[in-house]
Amino acid sequence: MTDRISGGCRSANMRAVRAKDTKPELIVRRLAHGMGYRYRLHDRSLPGTPDLVFRSRRSVILVHGCFWHRHKGCARASEPRSNVAFWRPKLARNAARDKKQLRTLRKDGWRTLVIWECETKDGRDLISRLRRFLGRNRAPNR
Repeated sequence: MTDRISGGCRSANMRAVRAKDTKPELIVRRLAHGMGYRYRLHDRSLPGTPDLVFRSRRSVILVHGCFWHRHKGCARASEPRSNVAFWRPKLARNAARDKKQLRTLRKDGWRTLVIWECETKDGRDLISRLRRFLGRNRAPNR
């Protein structure tokens, strides 16, 4: 099946996709901060450069886009219909890299939480997940 927009326009759209400060990431950051938790952003010294790093809790949160990171069973993780020979291997590499990075973080003693883009739509559920994950070690800084 062919693409509905031109190659140049598609290329411009894909270039505009951000790696940091995405809408789902900002939602998670706002909620965690509002709950009193303090964190560092995008720590390059850790595998996968986690989105939120809670060093005192030895915990990290990764906010993944459903399409880019292949959220199983999610409608947002649809298969590309054009340039399939390029996209399938690229997206498979993304998913394999994510698994490896999570495994390395856990092996190094970090607790991990992956929040998918589609999971940021339900604020109450997200708050309770953050509370369960972050509230295990210590009370938040106030």
